[in-house]
Amino acid sequence: MPTKKLKTVSLDTMINNHIGKTGIPSRDNFEHKLSLDLLGHAIKEARLYHNLTQEELGKLVGVQKAQISKLENNFTNARFDTVIKVFDALHAKVNFKVELPKKKLSFSTR
Repeated sequence: MPTKKLKTVSLDTMINNHIGKTGIPSRDNFEHKLSLDLLGHAIKEARLYHNLTQEELGKLVGVQKAQISKLENNFTNARFDTVIKVFDALHAKVNFKVELPKKKLSFSTR
């Protein structure tokens, strides 16, 4: 029996085909959620790097353990200042890039 040759496609092509092309609402929503998930993951990885529990990090920042858990696992409705305090407590440098139609802005917390 002959084997079927698989077609290889790029990740961008797959996302375009299944989520939608850049600029349409479904794609924008997907990318927004992905960015938030990655930010939550970065908080967790930095916390684990410093061998801190969620409770210990919460005490450093001045929030409850539940707030740290929400930041790591369900990054919605987070206050910007809380996020900055978390990264400061973890001695992590944070960079932001804002893209406007004809201009790029960026800043760092450290």
